Amino acid sequence: MPFTANKAFKRAPRMLVAAKDMYYTTDDGRQILDGTAGLWCVNAGHCRESITAAIREQAGVMDYAPPFQMGHPLAFELAKQLVGMLPTGIDRIFFGNSGSEAVDTSLKIALAYWQAKGEPQRVRFIGRQRGYHGVGFGGISVGGIEANRRQFAAQMLPAVDHLPHTHDLSTNAYTRGQPANGAHFADALEEMVAKYDASTIAAVILEPVAGSTGVIIPPKGYLQRIREICDKHGILLIFDEVITGFGRLGTSFGATKFGVTPDMMTVAKGITNAAVPMGAVCARGSIYDAIVNSSTAGIELFHGYTYSGHPLAAAAGLATLELYRSEALFERAASLESYWADAVHSLRGIPHVIDLRNIGIVAGIELEPRAGAPGARAFDVFLKCFEDGVMIRSTGDTLALSPPLILEKAHIDRMFDVVGNAIKHVS
Repeated sequence: MPFTANKAFKRAPRMLVAAKDMYYTTDDGRQILDGTAGLWCVNAGHCRESITAAIREQAGVMDYAPPFQMGHPLAFELAKQLVGMLPTGIDRIFFGNSGSEAVDTSLKIALAYWQAKGEPQRVRFIGRQRGYHGVGFGGISVGGIEANRRQFAAQMLPAVDHLPHTHDLSTNAYTRGQPANGAHFADALEEMVAKYDASTIAAVILEPVAGSTGVIIPPKGYLQRIREICDKHGILLIFDEVITGFGRLGTSFGATKFGVTPDMMTVAKGITNAAVPMGAVCARGSIYDAIVNSSTAGIELFHGYTYSGHPLAAAAGLATLELYRSEALFERAASLESYWADAVHSLRGIPHVIDLRNIGIVAGIELEPRAGAPGARAFDVFLKCFEDGVMIRSTGDTLALSPPLILEKAHIDRMFDVVGNAIKHVS
């Protein structure tokens, strides 16, 4: 099982057998309030009929279409509608099946772009400590979560370095929204430019909000400074928006929330409400044009997947985007952000809570680690919350919450009541 303590799980399985709207049902008939939108992905709630119907209908019309040298209208329509949500200038879409595939695709596109521009020496990628970019070899190379890299360290991409993370409890603990201090962390990129020479750096990749490492929110001015440095030295900037996309921050994407437009964005998860796997790279038209127009081969980019733009995924994506629009779910998330923040920070003062972080409808609750047992306290809280009917995530010693955007204030109240009691119980 993926990212699971297999032996421990099989001694005491947690089995889910059904889901609807804000709740899962377990194999023993209990209702579990979903505080994590599945895995940061079911933004519109579970088993929404319009999405289910679109998948069902498409399966009866055309189950599969080969994406090599062929196309089908739904994929092009989804790309068109997705572009309508993106920052101006990002208007080319390459479909895959997951965030991991999207990240590796974005790195390949960056390399192809610089070859097309006559700068093939630009091969270095800059990630960030504590960054998560999926589980492909490219993603774990530019990612900065050491536990994800340890078993595979001998085969990482060779030309990679990492910026420092921006998590600083000494100045930013218990911040609501973006921390005031920390924009200076971006200056480490100038140091890397001096170390390696800008002419060797292909791209910088980072998450606008780092999710899987424990909800690390960018300090005010940080992303703007990264963009400025990339522009100064002609370096591509890639935003990994797999988590921050599709309303999670109360806007369409993190780029929109923070007013910073990258050169490429990777998306997945919420693009289909997780009903069918799908991911995508969204790129500036100038990147597409450089690669396509410089090539003398019939095929301009030697890359793709059997299931790129799969018809069922495209149908699910179109139905999902329509649901976001018709129910104004991004606006709904924005309207609940203040109430959500109040609930998050109501946990201040509970034993072993050392930081609380929030932005949009995301929360990070950092706990004091137990001596000699990092991560154990948070995992015990996760187990207690599940026992008490609320699903949360634990990552290291941080609890993370990111529920479906259809939530009500009563759901928020219950989540944080259960989480607070679970922390006290475990303490």
